[in-house]
Amino acid sequence: MNSARVGVEQQHARLMRLATVAALTVALTLVVGKAVAWWLSGSVSLLAGLTDSLLDSAASLLNLIAVHVALRPADDDHRYGHGKAEALAGLGQALFIGASAVLVGIQGAQRLLEPEPLQSGALGIAVIVLSLLLTVALLLFQRHVVRTTGSTAIHADSLHYRSDLLLNGSILLALLLAGFGWQLVDPLFALGIAFYILYSALSILREALAVLMDEELSVSISEDMYAHARAVPGVIDAHDLRTRKSGTRWFVQIHLDLPGDLSLAQAHSLCDQVEASIRQAYPRAEVLVHADPH
Repeated sequence: MNSARVGVEQQHARLMRLATVAALTVALTLVVGKAVAWWLSGSVSLLAGLTDSLLDSAASLLNLIAVHVALRPADDDHRYGHGKAEALAGLGQALFIGASAVLVGIQGAQRLLEPEPLQSGALGIAVIVLSLLLTVALLLFQRHVVRTTGSTAIHADSLHYRSDLLLNGSILLALLLAGFGWQLVDPLFALGIAFYILYSALSILREALAVLMDEELSVSISEDMYAHARAVPGVIDAHDLRTRKSGTRWFVQIHLDLPGDLSLAQAHSLCDQVEASIRQAYPRAEVLVHADPH
């Protein structure tokens, strides 16, 4: 492995670790703020936000551990690395977030049946505004990390913090409307939030299962890889392309049709050129090339 590739992988690892620490820090900060605001106001929407932030903290801690495992280099027992730990973390996050949706829904239904007036609405609004600002900052950083590294775990984390952004916005609107006497808006918003959180959990679950079940990369990427292989002078054709994803790495296998009268050294050189061409276009790809005589 050349030094440039090692440098890129080290940069990706640093970004991923930083993203997990940032997510956990934001989640714990919001837990403290929402707990105080809920205790003083009694808002079930704030309780929904607090419940979600508590489970966010657990999910982000799980994510931090999973990324640490996923970044470990390949060893004798895991020759393809530990990247699927990220997908396993995605499954764990989906469970945490699904549980959050159920708890929020129960609390919303109870408050709908037994309405209670809200107190200290100004404090709740201040906490939610802080939550929105911190969540937006975290999402911008996570988007940068996902675009740079392609991390499954960070992407899953980003999906549920994106749902938090809508959740906190809904809570803010509920508190503002409750201040004008619309008390039933609070539990109704809590129920709506619960359904949205559940939808987010299902999205994360689908993505994690796609990685664990070795789903192929998109058709457009596969066609582009074929184009790179066929563009190498001396390659007659390419076929049987297989792809899968594990953590931040893509594993690619491709067969080449080469002239049957080539020497072993010439055939090997063409295979190396195809591998280099695909890896230049997709630096995360680990490419295995098989030569077939035409």
